[in-house]
Amino acid sequence: MSQVICNSFKVEVFRAIHDFTTGTGDTFKIALYTAASAIGASTTAYSTTNEAVGTGYTAGGAALASVTPTLSGITAIVDFADVTISAVTLTYRKALIYNSTKANRAVAVFDFGSDRVISGGNLVIQMPTPDASSAILRAS
Repeated sequence: MSQVICNSFKVEVFRAIHDFTTGTGDTFKIALYTAASAIGASTTAYSTTNEAVGTGYTAGGAALASVTPTLSGITAIVDFADVTISAVTLTYRKALIYNSTKANRAVAVFDFGSDRVISGGNLVIQMPTPDASSAILRAS
């Protein structure tokens, strides 16, 4: 799997555009995309172009429950709760985390390296361990 932080997000962090605070912060979502999608480091916002389509999956993806940023050693980390999308049938390869509160601005892109197929089951998006070496978003 490859992961990139979107270039626009790197600048927006210093402009204090995004608020990851639990309960009072912005709404972040994760959207799924097909292999045909060109999302990557240069992606600046969520788009429906080549977004995965299937039963049980809603365009725009699923909301993420943010966990207030903390430090792990000297690394700032952001964590999200795991997400379950029930009774899904679709094929996807990539994912985009974006800020739906702030003009759908892109945060990070993930490419799973091959198509993932789910047929009538629960899709569980499991976030990595929230520590300095594994957190979904981190800055050191």
